[in-house]
Amino acid sequence: MSDKIIDTNVVTVLGEVDSDLRFSHEMYGEGFYTLDIKVPRLSDHSDVLPVTVSERILVDLNLTLGTMVKVDGQLRSYNKYMDGSNKLVLTIFARDMTIYSGEEELKNPNQIFLNGYICKHPVYRTTPFGREITDMLVAVNRPYNKSDYIPCIAWGRNARFSEKLKVGDHIKIWGRVQSREYQKRLNEEELITKMAYEVSISKMEIVEEDNNREVN
Repeated sequence: MSDKIIDTNVVTVLGEVDSDLRFSHEMYGEGFYTLDIKVPRLSDHSDVLPVTVSERILVDLNLTLGTMVKVDGQLRSYNKYMDGSNKLVLTIFARDMTIYSGEEELKNPNQIFLNGYICKHPVYRTTPFGREITDMLVAVNRPYNKSDYIPCIAWGRNARFSEKLKVGDHIKIWGRVQSREYQKRLNEEELITKMAYEVSISKMEIVEEDNNREVN
């Protein structure tokens, strides 16, 4: 596995354990579990992010609710069949997890770097308060001919810039992983609250000399 591939998708989050461990799946005899990590923002809000971790990493960790942990890994996506259709599910796949002692200062408790390609036409919009937003889907390659499809959201100047991007453009993104509640209407009387995950972009750049841009 080359470092070049790994370095296209790098996540570090620092937060407190916000759920019990839940068994996820087994692969080649290795068990994987999921848990939620609550990561503070600069505002009063926090992001509650799903993490998938191997039982081999968990062996020496005594995780209880409220335990502060540092997670290094990648933001992964997979399709899950739910309610009659495939849904894109995101999780932070932990390559390392440690109990946070506080000795190491981490100025940014939520950071991600992605190096990938635009795989869906960006959608530009404005909020009722006039804030500019562009939604994008970025494909990030991983070993064994697999890719992760990561929803990303750009704001303000970055929104105007990314609105002009084409499918196939090669971009690098720096930002944070965020959780966002939204409501889905089941029928005329019933609304349910669901959680979405995406990358909020703070910095981005296009790799001009290397792209797979669609030719019209």
